[in-house]
Amino acid sequence: MQPKSNPVTPAGYAAMKARYDHLLGIERPEIVEIVSWAAGNGDRSENGDYLYGRKRMREIDRELSHLARRMKTARVIDPVEQPDKSRAFFGATVTLADEDDNERVVTLVGDDEQDASSGRIGWSSPLARALKGASVGDLRNVNLPGGTKEWEIVAIAYA
Repeated sequence: MQPKSNPVTPAGYAAMKARYDHLLGIERPEIVEIVSWAAGNGDRSENGDYLYGRKRMREIDRELSHLARRMKTARVIDPVEQPDKSRAFFGATVTLADEDDNERVVTLVGDDEQDASSGRIGWSSPLARALKGASVGDLRNVNLPGGTKEWEIVAIAYA
């Protein structure tokens, strides 16, 4: 079975790669050194450095494996190269207004780089799915856990 495509911005891919390199090149070797030192101190069953180090090494290895899989399936898409900038697609920064004219600005990014507190929403989120292909002036209904909400697209920009 072919892995699902993982769209990501160039900045998002660079952040994943930097995290992978940091874990593999800096953090993991430090933990290996601590575990080796602690193992040489005798009884491992009550050695906190050894037990914590082994646990941390498993966490690092798990994250490295996850990052490697995500980077392997990553499809880097540069929002600047979007041919139709009048519609909301991957990488678009969209200004929305709800029924009460409250505005919200969101940027459609890859699921690995989403951060709702800074307005970056994942490509597969309900709001992003509703906005795909929308133009300025369109009304879109979004099914959220709290119910359906209607948004009007006020502006679309690509950085």
